[in-house]
Amino acid sequence: MKVITLNVGGIKQAVEKGFLEWLQEQDADVVCVQDVRTKAYKLGDAIERPEGWEGYFFDAEQDDFAGTGIYCRTMPKAIMTGLGFELADREGRFIQADFDKVSVCSFQMPSGINPAEKKQFMEQFLEYLTKLRRKRREYIICGSWNIAHKTLDLANWQDNQLSIGFRPEERAWMDQVFGPLGYIDAFREVNRDADQYSFWPSMELDRGRQEGWRLDYQVVGPNLRRNIKKAWIDPSVKFSAHAPVYVEYDL
Repeated sequence: MKVITLNVGGIKQAVEKGFLEWLQEQDADVVCVQDVRTKAYKLGDAIERPEGWEGYFFDAEQDDFAGTGIYCRTMPKAIMTGLGFELADREGRFIQADFDKVSVCSFQMPSGINPAEKKQFMEQFLEYLTKLRRKRREYIICGSWNIAHKTLDLANWQDNQLSIGFRPEERAWMDQVFGPLGYIDAFREVNRDADQYSFWPSMELDRGRQEGWRLDYQVVGPNLRRNIKKAWIDPSVKFSAHAPVYVEYDL
């Protein structure tokens, strides 16, 4: 099973840059997208249901803002939206597709421009992740977690220790996710290479200089640790300031 996650930075803008053609070229089972920035009813069939794919979306209440989606090769058994708290659900930040053995989720954390709001979101999401560990299902939570966890995940980390997305309290929160809660950073489980980034503040200049951040993750429960086979990022895909993150699972 191959799963791809990509923050598109506005799906209509990404389509103008070739997103649909790229999607057709992917030998993937599920593609999760974040920051859709439009209502599903405005997409049209060409974007919502490209040939060979079924698309599902969760809109933000505000126009041209946030929103998540999942493209599936095989129709899922169920689609669920929302996390059960207002900060997430009014901005369309979580959608889940259930298959036989696993649920794949598309998720977008607030960037942190409003630090107090992000802190509240993280506290509530941590409660959700804690409850999720009690479920009798396996989960792959894909998307923009908007935190660079380790120094390996950020170029020039020395100069960014107080920057949004690398603050001590944000990294400590990730320590809880990957520590006591037992979740696995699927990418880092099989790929420990340096200079592996999924986001560049300035798209063209910084990619050339590798001045990036790894803000996009696929996070799984401990039972899937041995199922993670391969993971990589493709910085040549430039639909937005983010690059797609690919993970192959033996499921």
